[in-house]
Amino acid sequence: MEDISRRKLTSRSRSRSRRRSWCCSFTVPPASPDSLSNPHSKPLHKLDPFSKPTSNSVPNSPLSAKSGLSLVGRIDPRRILSPGRVSPIDSSPLPDSIQERAPAPSPPAVVVVEMRSQSFRAPPTEKLQLKPDTASSSESNLFDVRLNLRGKRGGGLALELNSEVLSSNSELFAGLITQYRKGAVGGGSSGSKMCRIEVPDVENLSVFREAIELMFEDDDITKRLFRIGVYRVIDVLEVSAGIMFTKGVLSCLKYLEAVPWTEEEEEKLRSLFTRFKFDDATTRDILARLYLNDSVDSQQNLSRQLVSSITTCTDVNARNELKLLVKGLLCRSSVYEKDHHDLNKEDIYGVCRSCLSALVSLFEEATGNISHEKPVKETGKSMIERVSRQVDNINWLLEILLDRQMAEEFVDIWAEQGELLKMHGHTSPMVRYELSRVSAILFIAMGTRKLQCRSESRSGILQAWFGPMLLDFGWLQRCRKGLDIKGLEEALGQTLLTLPLKQQYMLFMEWFRYFSKHSTDCPNLSKAFQIWWRRSFLRGSESYSIESR
Repeated sequence: MEDISRRKLTSRSRSRSRRRSWCCSFTVPPASPDSLSNPHSKPLHKLDPFSKPTSNSVPNSPLSAKSGLSLVGRIDPRRILSPGRVSPIDSSPLPDSIQERAPAPSPPAVVVVEMRSQSFRAPPTEKLQLKPDTASSSESNLFDVRLNLRGKRGGGLALELNSEVLSSNSELFAGLITQYRKGAVGGGSSGSKMCRIEVPDVENLSVFREAIELMFEDDDITKRLFRIGVYRVIDVLEVSAGIMFTKGVLSCLKYLEAVPWTEEEEEKLRSLFTRFKFDDATTRDILARLYLNDSVDSQQNLSRQLVSSITTCTDVNARNELKLLVKGLLCRSSVYEKDHHDLNKEDIYGVCRSCLSALVSLFEEATGNISHEKPVKETGKSMIERVSRQVDNINWLLEILLDRQMAEEFVDIWAEQGELLKMHGHTSPMVRYELSRVSAILFIAMGTRKLQCRSESRSGILQAWFGPMLLDFGWLQRCRKGLDIKGLEEALGQTLLTLPLKQQYMLFMEWFRYFSKHSTDCPNLSKAFQIWWRRSFLRGSESYSIESR
């Protein structure tokens, strides 16, 4: 029994001696040193910048939750580090030249770093050999710089670093260390005194530490950047540019140029380039992916080419797919519509006139009135298919004009199509009803208040195309092609009610005569007719009798 008790006492004394030889790192000192020897205490957590968020994470982190990255806000109070290296209980060792400790009370002389957006210019190539040879200098393993990081939203991080490595990598820290040592020598202090640098208001402590750790990596740090991902590399790039860490900046830019980006990462990179100015040699390849250096005229020329190519496309499936694509890019509600200049109005109207000219040629061919100056007819396609394709092109261009509120001029252009109006009555109903599809889009836009135009324009288009609409309505019902018939009837009646009462009288009476003979093949404007009747006779007679009194 005495041997057993003696063995227990011996092992306990050895355990105490080992604990006393460790260097402990606590953000908040524990209540008692014996608390570390509690066998029932919770397991220790690694300080891993890629672990899931814990209760010590920095709130309101700038990193997106999609990236899967977490930020360590402060040193874990249970993390134990031996002097100059990581304790065996931690499986996440730091680089050889980095030692992390709890922030000790700083002396009055502390260099404070101000992180601001600034211009970055890469030095010549011969200055890029930044890591010192640790085997050639006995002082390279000394930790003579304490870097205290203060989080913007609370928390802190203290790193003890080698001044030689830190100075050779960062021009900013090199100047601060030199400034601190000059002040220490001038004040009569020893030159080997610990240099203390404080960085307040750090947005992301773990990202800042990531940038510092890159200084102690091998010459090729691309593999480490590959592991942390594009989103976090952009954060590291921002910190590296702020502390003028040349090797980190160039490595991040090289990695970012070689990999694809998501739209979220692209916007984040654009925001970074607005706050930091890099020299052209450093960012040439990145800027070539972010910005098109051509003028606005070339962009408008490209839009005109796209629109014109779609209207001349003969493949139905490809044309429908491209119409949806280009319309989504050019409409005002598009996510791609930011600071781009508006599409040139004359370009769209130029393509519209080209489609109208082709439509006139097709109707001349359909009626047998073909001029020798006209181009030879398209082979392999029926007349109905060719007319339908041109009408689809016109309606697609009209939708773009309506979206950009530039369709007022088209109302006048469509009202002045005298040649089409003459040939309308001499063409097969299977072909001519396609013209009323264009009129239907305009009537719906005016009746639903999406298109505002002058009274003369509304009067002109109704006088020209109201009669053909009555004739073609039966075919529009049978071949809708996505047209809302009920919406057309309602909008057509509302458009008629915007005219002067005398013009309403002529058009409503024309509708009444046609509806009495062809009720099923005629738009039902009964609701609008009743409104016109009350306005013209009942309310008009009341107002007249009041005035006569």
